[in-house]
Amino acid sequence: MSLTLFLCVCMISLSCFHESVFADPTPVVMWHGMGDTCCNLGSLGAIINVLEREIPGIYVLSLRFGNTSTEDIENSYFGNINKQISDVCNQLANDEHLQNGYHAIGFSQGSQFLRAVAQRCPSPPMRNYISIGGQHQGVFGLPRCQGSIKLCNFARMLLNYGAYVQFVQNNVIQAQYWHDPLHENTYRDKSIFLAEINNEKVLNQTYIENLQKLQNMVMIKFTRDSMWFGFYAPGQAVDVIPLKETELYKNDRLGLLQMEKDGKLHFLETNGDHLQFTEKYFISEIVNKFIK
Repeated sequence: MSLTLFLCVCMISLSCFHESVFADPTPVVMWHGMGDTCCNLGSLGAIINVLEREIPGIYVLSLRFGNTSTEDIENSYFGNINKQISDVCNQLANDEHLQNGYHAIGFSQGSQFLRAVAQRCPSPPMRNYISIGGQHQGVFGLPRCQGSIKLCNFARMLLNYGAYVQFVQNNVIQAQYWHDPLHENTYRDKSIFLAEINNEKVLNQTYIENLQKLQNMVMIKFTRDSMWFGFYAPGQAVDVIPLKETELYKNDRLGLLQMEKDGKLHFLETNGDHLQFTEKYFISEIVNKFIK
């Protein structure tokens, strides 16, 4: 081997080594749950601190809706989620830190909203999608309240009035993923969000194709929840059936069958109530396996 060729090989090898060792960590985008804020030190603020400690130099974007914490909480109850998702897509597209891709972590209702981002807005590319306590086939029953009880009670009142009444459907966030198993036809006809992203209105092949682009889809549920993709069997509100028995899975409306065959679907479970998990669990099962 000539000296010139040897030097070229060495330079290329060193360049590749430098890029692999010193490449910036993949950024993380997070969407908080109902009644929470982007940066509450008792919830997502603590998660940000863990990520920054465990992965030095990582860029973390915890989405905020509004100019203040109060507005952020209010917007987790009231507004049009399709508009919020559109705004997030624009924000991500214009964030220079995310252009090479990012991991997404959704908490409770933020999980299904970030899934909609993956389905509707493939650029910049979402790498790993992590749903923590997400309600992917919706909720039927009064939502759990945290944060402002007054706001939550007002949302409850409107849901009791009629989740599928046009004004409520267009202005109450929880109504937009309300899934009444006793009135499936009404749900499909009136839902402006959940039925659409679950391909229950019209089969949108682009949604399926965009989900296939994920490297991993991680679904975490809590033992006192049923928040994978399982839901009530149609026509009753007592028995919850697992994902693989749902029409969503059997009819492969989202391409989950193929994702499972490809080893991209991961179903995790942890003891506890909704969104109650330890820092140790978060680091060992999420950060070390799907973020680093």
